[in-house]
Amino acid sequence: MIDVRVTGGDLGQEEINAYVEMAKKNHPDKRISSMDIAVDGEFVDITYHWETVPFERIRRITGYLVGTLDRFNDGKRAEEADRVKHSVEECSCSMKAAG
Repeated sequence: MIDVRVTGGDLGQEEINAYVEMAKKNHPDKRISSMDIAVDGEFVDITYHWETVPFERIRRITGYLVGTLDRFNDGKRAEEADRVKHSVEECSCSMKAAG
């Protein structure tokens, strides 16, 4: 159920439904929690409020795509602990222009 607030005028339910469907079509990866519609004569100003959708971070560790290590057995946990962690170090090299 989407909470819809209309101010400044009246809109029919069919028009409100069309705005909701338009938002769903244009943003299929988001969920609408509510929307504010401000009517100004022939024009409408629509503000959509989106639900926060939780996500899980997935990483590639020791050849597997995982979110957490809690399902790894002891061997895979040891492999993860022993792996070489790479980092980017600042280069102290000086560059000379060719010419």
